[in-house]
Amino acid sequence: MSKFFALFFVTVSLSVGQFRDIPEVVTKVATSTANWLKLETSARAIGMGGSHVASGRGIAGIPYNPASAAFIERSEAYFSSVNYIAGIQHGVLSYGKKVGPSDFVGLHLFYLDSGPMAVTNEYYPDGTGEDFRVVSTAFRTTYARKMTDRLKVGGSLNYIRDVIYEADMQALAFDIGSNFDTGIYGVMLGMSIANFGPEVQYNGESLHITVPDTIDVDERVSKITTKFPLPLVFRLGIENEVVGSNSVFVKHPQHSLKISIDGIKPNDYTVYGTMGMEYSWQNLAFARLGSHLGHDTAGLSAGAGLRLRLGKMVAVVDYAFVDYDLLKTTHQVSMGIEF
Repeated sequence: MSKFFALFFVTVSLSVGQFRDIPEVVTKVATSTANWLKLETSARAIGMGGSHVASGRGIAGIPYNPASAAFIERSEAYFSSVNYIAGIQHGVLSYGKKVGPSDFVGLHLFYLDSGPMAVTNEYYPDGTGEDFRVVSTAFRTTYARKMTDRLKVGGSLNYIRDVIYEADMQALAFDIGSNFDTGIYGVMLGMSIANFGPEVQYNGESLHITVPDTIDVDERVSKITTKFPLPLVFRLGIENEVVGSNSVFVKHPQHSLKISIDGIKPNDYTVYGTMGMEYSWQNLAFARLGSHLGHDTAGLSAGAGLRLRLGKMVAVVDYAFVDYDLLKTTHQVSMGIEF
């Protein structure tokens, strides 16, 4: 029992670290680019407050932990769509497959569309009459392996592209992660590092300025943007099935209750945490509840899901929402197929 409480204490300490409450501490908030890479993408995870590094199962979980792909039983396809804040929309399209007794591969596409925004400049602060969009994409190729019946590891190669008006940024980054059944009172331990890559820089036509030929023979000079790091994110979390067929506390063949807690440390934000729970009835109907701990805007979240067997296929439909306080709520719907 002492080992379990030690593990629990470490995780909670990461989750509710008090660095953000000390005004003298200088943080690196807002010092990285492509912060959309930190958006939560799984409806199941969002319903559980984003605590998913140990709870992730299947292809939908790989942005939180690439080792989640090692839970695929045969093949999976997944789609989600989110009406985010300020008219922003984003979604996911992914596919994963078990290719051997211990080997798994996956493809995961994330896309974001800001919606139309007015082009402004110093002469037309209210808009020139032209619109532009921010379009962001991240394409992951994932490999996971079941090392033992208790340890799963995985890694992703992530191609990132961000287009803002006529400027764009491209980069390659890596994700790595693991999922470990500790054997201590049913505790699952998850760890991951996401978006490990080089500093990036924007280039494009919108950075070019026309000048007289007395300044430059080509009558054009280009602005040089500052290089910024990608949002590197470290996650550490635990999951425990306190009620269920595999529980070491309360065994029940029909009802299940899982609890998860994550500690999250981005390189451009203070330490914060997420926690959630998932109740399921006969692995058919699900209800979820979660919260973000120490986050500036995100708070309570909730969701529900259905898992329906259709012959040899299984269809999974999930819904979730998050309360972002002054930024209002967001809603996400996802659909997965196991075949």
